[in-house]
Amino acid sequence: MIEFILNNDHIKTDIKTGVSLLSFIRNHRGLKGTKAGCKEGDCGACTVLSGTLGENNTVDYKSIVSCLTPLANAHGKHIVTIEGLNLDKTLNTSQQVIKDNYATQCGFCTPGFVVSLTGLALKGKKPDYYDAIDAFSGNICRCTGYKSIEKAAKDFVVRLDDIDLNKNIDWLIENKFIPGYFKDIPQRLKIIDNDFESRVHDEFIAGGTDIYVRYADKLTDKDISRVADLVPNKIFIKNDICYIGGNTTVADIWHNDIFSKYFSDLKKYLKLISSEQIRNSATIAGNFVNASPIGDMSIFFLALDSSLRLVDLNGEKRKIALKDFFIDYKKIDLKENELIEFIEFELPDNNTFFNFEKVSKRTHLDIASVNTAVFVKTTGNKITKIHISLGGVSAIPKYLNRTSEFLTDKELNKENILKAVEILQSEISPIDDIRGSIKYKRLLAKQLFFAHFMSKVPDIFDEQL
Repeated sequence: MIEFILNNDHIKTDIKTGVSLLSFIRNHRGLKGTKAGCKEGDCGACTVLSGTLGENNTVDYKSIVSCLTPLANAHGKHIVTIEGLNLDKTLNTSQQVIKDNYATQCGFCTPGFVVSLTGLALKGKKPDYYDAIDAFSGNICRCTGYKSIEKAAKDFVVRLDDIDLNKNIDWLIENKFIPGYFKDIPQRLKIIDNDFESRVHDEFIAGGTDIYVRYADKLTDKDISRVADLVPNKIFIKNDICYIGGNTTVADIWHNDIFSKYFSDLKKYLKLISSEQIRNSATIAGNFVNASPIGDMSIFFLALDSSLRLVDLNGEKRKIALKDFFIDYKKIDLKENELIEFIEFELPDNNTFFNFEKVSKRTHLDIASVNTAVFVKTTGNKITKIHISLGGVSAIPKYLNRTSEFLTDKELNKENILKAVEILQSEISPIDDIRGSIKYKRLLAKQLFFAHFMSKVPDIFDEQL
C-alpha cells in the first residue's frame, strides 16, 4: 500500500506504483488543474510540490514535474497541486500577483507558475528577483513574452520582504501564501511508515526524469521500487575524497556547501543542464545509468576521474572507474539488481582548475550538441594531472585517454594545446544527427577544448584560435 498526503487528503492506494504522478492526480483523483502538456518535463504545466519531512519537524518542499515522477516516489511525501493552494474566499498571494500583472494569458501554464512561485516562498529563506526567475525556469508560457510574468515574480518577491523565517509556515498562512492546513502536515507525515523497500519490484527508479520520457506508458503496469529506499542521499568528505550518495539529486549538489566551495562556477554550469523542477528530481547516478552520450553529469564527473561504488540487493559490493562504466551505446557495466551506492572523486586543490562547457540549440533547458569538461592540476607551468571528457562525439560519454596522456607532464602552453587538439580529433567519432553534422561537432569539440583554457588561463594564448 502506497501512502502519502495529496493536498489535504490522506491517500492510501494499491495501484501499480509505475503510474505517473500526473496520471494519478488527473485520472484517479480528478484534479484537472495540473495540466498534461509535453509529458517530457519541458513545459512545467504539470508542476507540483513534493514535501519531505526533515529535521526540526519541518517539511522541505521542492517543485517537480509530475509527468516524469513515478507514483512510488510520492510515498511518505506531501504532494501539493494547484487545488491544494487555493484559499476559501480569496486568491492566494501567487495567484494575486499573476492577476494584478495580467500574467495569465491563455491560462494553461498558469497553475504551474503559481505552484513554482509558492514553492519559492516555502524554501525558508528571503528570496530575490533572480531566485524567482530560477524558481519557474522550467515553466514555459506558449502565448507571448514573459514580461508580465516577470513583473508578477518581482511583485511576489516584494511581498516576501517581511517574511518571519523563525515562524515561516505561520507567517505564510497569515499572509495568504498557503492555506492553513499546511501547519498540520509535519505531524501527519510522521505517522506514515516510510519503509517502502519490501515491496516486490519490477524496476528500480530514482528520479525518473529520463526513463519516463521514453517509457512512461510501458511503466504504467509496473511496480516500481524507489532507489531512495536502497542507497543514500548525502554528500560528505573523508580523507580529501568527496562521496556522493547514489540517490543524490542535481539540486542537492546545487545547494551543497562542499561543491560551492570547490567549484566556484557550479551554478553557472548547472543552469546549462536543466530547469529547477528537473534538478529537484534528477539524480547524478541516474544520469550515469541512462548512459546518454551527451549526459551532462556523466561528462562533469568523468573529468573528475570519478569512481563508482556499486552494491547489489545481497549487499555485495565492487568498485569501478566511471570511465570504464560506459561500454557501448546505452550499455553499462551494471549487473542485474545492482545499484550505484556512491560516487567518489578526489577534491581539487589550489593548484587545480575545473571547467564545464556546453553548446545546444537553446542556451538553457536543452540537450547538448556537444558538452565537455576538464580537470587540470599544475605545478608551476607544468601539467601534472589532467582529465578531459567530451559528449556528443561518440557512442558513450567519452573520456579522452590519449589526449589526457599526451598533456600529462607537458608545459601548459599554446603549442601543446594545439598538438592536443589533433589527438583529440583522432579520439572522437561523431555522427550526423538532429543536433548537428559531423563537421559541426568536430568544430565544437575543438573550440570548446580551447574555451576551457581560455576561460581559466587566457594568458597562454597570444592570438585568437
